[in-house]
Amino acid sequence: MFEDRSYKRTFYSAPQSVESLIAAFMEPSIIVLTYLAVNSHFGEEVLRSTLTLCLLIFALTFPGRSRFGDHPVSAAVDVVTSWVWLLVILGLCGYATSSMSYFERDVLMWWAILTPVIQWVAVMIGRSYLRWLGSRPHAVRTAVIVGAGALGVKVSKALNRGQFRGVNFLGYFDDRQDERLDPDSNTRLLGRLSEVGDYVRTHAVREVYITLPLGSQPRIVKLLENVQGTTASVFFVPDVFGISIIQGRLQDMNGVPVVGICETPFTGTNELTKRISDVVLAAVILVLISPILLAVAIGVKLSSPGPIIFKQRRNGLDGEEIIVYKFRSMRSMDNGPVVKQATKDDPRVTKFGAFIRRTSLDELPQFINVLQGRMSIVGPRPHAVAHNEEYRQLIKAYMVRHKVKPGITGWAQVNGLRGETDTIEKMKARVEYDLEYLRNWSLGLDLQIIVRTVRLVLFDRSAY
Repeated sequence: MFEDRSYKRTFYSAPQSVESLIAAFMEPSIIVLTYLAVNSHFGEEVLRSTLTLCLLIFALTFPGRSRFGDHPVSAAVDVVTSWVWLLVILGLCGYATSSMSYFERDVLMWWAILTPVIQWVAVMIGRSYLRWLGSRPHAVRTAVIVGAGALGVKVSKALNRGQFRGVNFLGYFDDRQDERLDPDSNTRLLGRLSEVGDYVRTHAVREVYITLPLGSQPRIVKLLENVQGTTASVFFVPDVFGISIIQGRLQDMNGVPVVGICETPFTGTNELTKRISDVVLAAVILVLISPILLAVAIGVKLSSPGPIIFKQRRNGLDGEEIIVYKFRSMRSMDNGPVVKQATKDDPRVTKFGAFIRRTSLDELPQFINVLQGRMSIVGPRPHAVAHNEEYRQLIKAYMVRHKVKPGITGWAQVNGLRGETDTIEKMKARVEYDLEYLRNWSLGLDLQIIVRTVRLVLFDRSAY
């Protein structure tokens, strides 16, 4: 007669950490406030153009990236690189909209100089503060891991990397024979599962991490009954049979707790941020490169008979078939059930085609695909439909890369996996980089990939 509501308050989405909350607002706030301070110092009024610039900056930089765990030099390099790229984007927007005249040159110059310095100082202050928080005696949290397999060792390494949490890892508990345990765990075994409760009580353990396989459910239930008689926090680390977890998170579905294992990072505000950045950048870039597009189009037409634009069937978001544009670089182009990848010294490639492939000029029409909403500027590179049918059967989690729109450039491409993937190992490596991008996406990562892509296009001659 009455609905059972006992489970509805059992699960919660994890609250945002203090570190990530500070980082999210710190970078955009510092940039905006520094500009307003410099603007005020020079006696300039806060006009509509000033507010528009501040809103644009906040949209492009929120959420800010956490650099508190970086080495001071690495943090400085990352701050300067991100800042220079942001200035380039703003400069291109200002040039394309003829709005540079609305801003005082001295204000912009001092803002450009002071902002990265203030950002780096703020990062160092935040780093010191978080280290201090983690070093306080009552902040140090003792922890044990139940399960001395590969997953348990992985969790212990993650705990040891937690610079600001102040976790003192004591060791492992497991019932299995030594040959079934990870070699790295043997020297830190504390006992069997039946001993966890007593150990936690006598050693004032604050955190217990359970990393046993899902097949150990009866043992896990018994263990929980034991540990719940203590004040320790209990965390379950699921070993979901080796599945690559993408954007894993706990959600509430009308009162039912649902654990997301494989989900796109582009939902809610992330989706809006990604789309706005794509449209703004693609529109500005297309305006700026329009003379290059015309010159390449003429070159393709004169190099060999055939269309200027080659339209290829590829898989886009959620595996849906899309049409991707490229400048034609070959005399004949495959687009059927069997597609042969371009190879070095491929006889199908024209001389002009070799040039535009080497310099990636053949990819420029894909900025139109971005405006159409079929592609993104940064994302996993789209493969021909025929290749997807082949590799989805050979590579684990291959199709997971289609949880986002394909990109003109991607994390795999700036890490050396650009051009032909002539072995299954190369394709596996490319897929792993794509999945890593999905796990760790941020607007800052997109900007970093774009900067590295520009450097590769200008100086790398390995593509063909």
